[in-house]
Amino acid sequence: MEKLSLEGTIVKMFDTQVFESGFKKKEFVIKTTGDYPQMVKFEVVKDKCDNLEQYNKVGDFVNVSFNIRGNEYKEKFYVSLSAWKIEKIKVV
Repeated sequence: MEKLSLEGTIVKMFDTQVFESGFKKKEFVIKTTGDYPQMVKFEVVKDKCDNLEQYNKVGDFVNVSFNIRGNEYKEKFYVSLSAWKIEKIKVV
């Protein structure tokens, strides 16, 4: 699978979700640029939750590298975009 990435401005960060097992997940949304801007929701898990909060904030222009994850639960199918690297881009 090729490397997937997307650039945009962080417009929303949701609260970190902590599950009974100790697993953590945090979702955030970026707005892409171009003629038809899109609002795209990503998630980070485990220690990446703290890194997202520590180094990024709403309004930052970033490049998000991610994987597409899919699963099935009770005959329903779900897709998520799992971010594994978030880099700030300096706007010139």
